[in-house]
Amino acid sequence: MNRTGQLQYLIDFLLAEMPEYREQAETFPPDDASQRRLLRSLMNIRPPMPLDPKFLEVQDALLSAETAAKGVVDGEALPATAANPRLVLWQGDITRLAVDAIVDADNSALLGCFAPCHGCIDNAIHSAAGLQLRDECARIMRKQGRPEPAGRAKLTGGYNLPARHVLHTVGPIVQGRVTWKDRRELAACYRSCLELAAEHGLETVAFCCISTGEFHFPQQEAAEIAVNTVTTFFRRDPSIRRVIFNVFQDQDAAIYRSLLGPDRAAAEGA
Repeated sequence: MNRTGQLQYLIDFLLAEMPEYREQAETFPPDDASQRRLLRSLMNIRPPMPLDPKFLEVQDALLSAETAAKGVVDGEALPATAANPRLVLWQGDITRLAVDAIVDADNSALLGCFAPCHGCIDNAIHSAAGLQLRDECARIMRKQGRPEPAGRAKLTGGYNLPARHVLHTVGPIVQGRVTWKDRRELAACYRSCLELAAEHGLETVAFCCISTGEFHFPQQEAAEIAVNTVTTFFRRDPSIRRVIFNVFQDQDAAIYRSLLGPDRAAAEGA
């Protein structure tokens, strides 16, 4: 089955599950790019429900090909900072990183973003991983029986991501001025993810900029908390060999660079 056939099969399957969206789906142009956007939209809004093996086979083939096309980035090959060989700064798409675990900044439902093609990292990670990720999160949340508190962490598989696992954490939502509680909860997000990773024998973890997007935590202070919490953890636990601070925006890259200094290759070149 070629890419066009994969898209059509997956879209038809999801519309059979959710026929209430068929009329809206017909407004999408027939070209592959538009149909791919339609597929992502349908995957984003699909609630947790049983997954068909044939659907997953086709979905996984499509997502695996897209991952290969984007290019997988080996987290082990990225240059460490000169100041700390266990810290890395990398700017790019976190769904390309081949590491033991990437961190997803979730909301308290822990089911991924339901807004079609939303630009948040939660949407990007679930869209690249496939519907299995929402299904596993739903099982975890049904067992827990209550919303996920800020500052905790959960671990799932990575499915179609290059990362083996996803660490899910809910950051604080800043409303107005940053409070002591906001700072404490953000630090807890980083600490909980590292503790859970260490508990499961994971050695390489890539963090996104937790809470700085839709949750409005100031970027400079969030980065300072992230770096301080990770370096404090390093002093008491050697099991995590490498932490990657993954940034997407130039502003975040500049902030982290000012905190971490140059990478080792750049420092040696100077």
